[in-house]
Amino acid sequence: MKIGWIGTGVMGAAMVQNLMAAGHQLVVYNRTKRKTDNLVAQGAVWAASPAEVAQQSDVVFTMVGFPKDVEGVYFGETGIFAGLAKGKTVVDMTTSQPKLAAKIAAYATAHGMHALDAPVSGGDIGAKNATLTIMVGGDVTTYQAMLPLFNVIGHKVNHFGAAGTGQHAKMANQIMIAGTMTGLTEMLLYTKAAGLDPQKVLATLSSGGADNWSMENYVPRILKDDYTPGFFARHFLKDLRIALSEADAMGLDLVATAQAKRLYEVMVDVKGLGDQGTQGLINIY
Repeated sequence: MKIGWIGTGVMGAAMVQNLMAAGHQLVVYNRTKRKTDNLVAQGAVWAASPAEVAQQSDVVFTMVGFPKDVEGVYFGETGIFAGLAKGKTVVDMTTSQPKLAAKIAAYATAHGMHALDAPVSGGDIGAKNATLTIMVGGDVTTYQAMLPLFNVIGHKVNHFGAAGTGQHAKMANQIMIAGTMTGLTEMLLYTKAAGLDPQKVLATLSSGGADNWSMENYVPRILKDDYTPGFFARHFLKDLRIALSEADAMGLDLVATAQAKRLYEVMVDVKGLGDQGTQGLINIY
C-alpha cells in the first residue's frame, strides 16, 4: 500500500520507519524538510505539500503539533483535501480537538472519502518500538480496513465510536498522565530532601502499587539530567488545555488537572522550557 505521512517529528519519523520496515511505500512531508532527509535516504519519497502527498497515496496519516496545524494541513490551499481523491482515507494521529476531528470526518464523508481520528499514547519509546496505544474514532468499517496498519505501529488499538471519540479517549489519557507527571516530580523532590537514594526508591516504587509508565520511563532520564523530548512539554500543555475545555463544556471541574496545567504553563509560558520533554517539569521547582 502507498501511504502518505505528514509530520515527521520525534514520533512520526519512527512510525514511518516501522511502516517502511513492514514493506509499505511511504510519501512524506514535513514543514521543515530536513526532518525527512533520513527517511528519504531509507527509501521514502518526498512531496512538496500535503496536497501532493494526498495525490500520491492510498491513505494519508497526519501527526502535527496543534489544532491550527491540523486545520491548515487538511483545509489549506495546498492541504490534503486539495489533492485527495474519492475513496481514499485520512487518519489524523495528532492529539487535537474532538470538534475538529468531527469537522474533518464530515468533510471527508460529504466528498466520498473516509476519515479517522487516531491519537496515540506511548511517546518516543512507544513509537520506536511499535508499542503505541492507539485510540480511534470514526466509521467502524474504515477502522477495520486500517487495523492492519495500526497493528504495525502499535500494540493496543481500540475503537471508541463516532468521529471525535478517539480524541476524547486521548483526553482521558492525558488527564491521567497529568497526575503521574506531577506525582513523580514531587516524589523525586521528597526523595532528595529526605536523603534517600533515588535509584533505590525508583526500584522499590516500580515493584509496588506506585508503579506507572511515566515513572519508569521518565525518572531514569531525570536522574541523568536528560530533558530531551519524548513528548514536548508545549504539546502536553496544549493537550491539557483541550482536556479542560472539553471538561468545562461537560460541566466538570477537574481540579487536579487544572493545577497540572498551571504548573506546565509556568514551565512553558514563563520559564520558556516548552521544547523540553514533559519530565522537565522538575526544573520549575
